[in-house]
Order: sequence, then structure tokens, then C-alpha cells
Amino acid sequence: MQTDFIEQIEPTPKLTSKKCKIISLLIRMFLQLFSYILSLILWFTYDYFVSIAAFLLSFIVVGIIRSKLRNSVIPLSQREYQYTDQGIADWYTAKAICY
Repeated sequence: MQTDFIEQIEPTPKLTSKKCKIISLLIRMFLQLFSYILSLILWFTYDYFVSIAAFLLSFIVVGIIRSKLRNSVIPLSQREYQYTDQGIADWYTAKAICY
């Protein structure tokens, strides 16, 4: 008889207070839109070559920030699953900011 079993995954936390929901929304918007907004601002200010370079660089930096947030709050047994920006923001807000 095998004793191996699969543990149930812990569901994404539900945020209850308005402050926590707003913080989660701001984190999600940062993760999703920062690269685009920065490149549009630089395109209008400088040139589209600078904009493309800044977009690529900010895409890499936001990806690093996303992985740091994800790995700091999601339980070790659940890191193999894919999470959206909303899920990462909810986990981070629930575990690190709004206890």
C-alpha cells in the first residue's frame, strides 16, 4: 500500500478590508502596467528607440520583482503552480501587509 498522497493546495486568500483590496489593486496594476506606461512616457519625451530599450529593461525588472513577491509569500509546496498578477498581489497583501 502506498503512503504517498497529494496535499491540498491552500486557496488564494480573500481580502476583506477596503484598505487591503486597494493595496492589492495597486500592486496588480504596477505588475501589469508599469512597463507600458514607462515606455509611452519615454516615447513621447525622447524617442521610440529609447522607449523600446526602456520597455525591454522594465519588462525584465518587473519580472524579477514579480518573482521575488511570489517566492516570498506563496507556500513552498505551491510554488509549482502558475499564479496571475492578481493572485500574486492578493497573496502578498494578505501575508506581508494585511495580516
